Amino acid sequence: MTIHIVLVAPKMPSNTGNIIRLCANSGAQLHLVRPLGFELDDKKLRRAGLDYHEYAHLQVHDDWAAAREALNVADCHVVTALTTKLSKPFYDYDFSGLQATENLDSVQAAKKMPNIALVFGSETAGLADDIREDIGADNWLRLPMLADSRSLNLSNSVAICLYEIWRQQGFTGDEGRSVGYETLTVYDPK
Repeated sequence: MTIHIVLVAPKMPSNTGNIIRLCANSGAQLHLVRPLGFELDDKKLRRAGLDYHEYAHLQVHDDWAAAREALNVADCHVVTALTTKLSKPFYDYDFSGLQATENLDSVQAAKKMPNIALVFGSETAGLADDIREDIGADNWLRLPMLADSRSLNLSNSVAICLYEIWRQQGFTGDEGRSVGYETLTVYDPK
């Protein structure tokens, strides 16, 4: 099981840098679809991604058709568009790919889980209508927000979605070596 994050025409290097770091730390594959609002050697992109660029699986595509073909080659059976337009709630979608009645160990479950692609539009324009149409209205999802809100930050949206999918799939690949609360030193004033 692999989670693919697709950014169509991202504009802000800091958002993309944050997403590079997120993908490197979660094992997700990142796809950037031109035109990009920055150069890949942009200082802001590198600063936001810190030194994680070398650990991220990154592909750059000239257009949506090339990205879609790469997702097909990667055997992505689930392709969703994150959009506020006529979409259903993200949390109503089951990304586990498993029936609740299946009793599988984590290795068996990981083999049955589908490869998933989450497609996000640019920070300024969202996803183009032709890309949303290609993905299909049954796969248009949105994150919950207050009624008066326009949108969430792109890197925050990607993080929310990526971690929810990974949670539904049992955090496959996590070996418990990351720093957790049990290893943090807490100041004791005594």
